Amino acid sequence: MIRLLSRYRLELAGLITGAAAGWCYWRFVGCASGTCLITSKPINSTLYGSLMGILLFSLFKKETKK
Repeated sequence: MIRLLSRYRLELAGLITGAAAGWCYWRFVGCASGTCLITSKPINSTLYGSLMGILLFSLFKKETKK
C-alpha cells in the first residue's frame, strides 16, 4: 500500500488539490440559476476539479528510462 502511494503521490496531490479547488469554486463562485452543468452541484465541481488536478499534476511527472 505504501509502495502504491509513493508511486502515485503526485497524482494523489493533484486529486486533493483539484477537489479542494473545485469545491471552493462551487462555494464562492458557483451558479446562481442552477442550470450550469458543472457548478450547479458541489459533487460535480469537486469531481471535475479532481480530474483536472490529476491531469495537471501528471504533466510534471518525470519519465523513467529502462
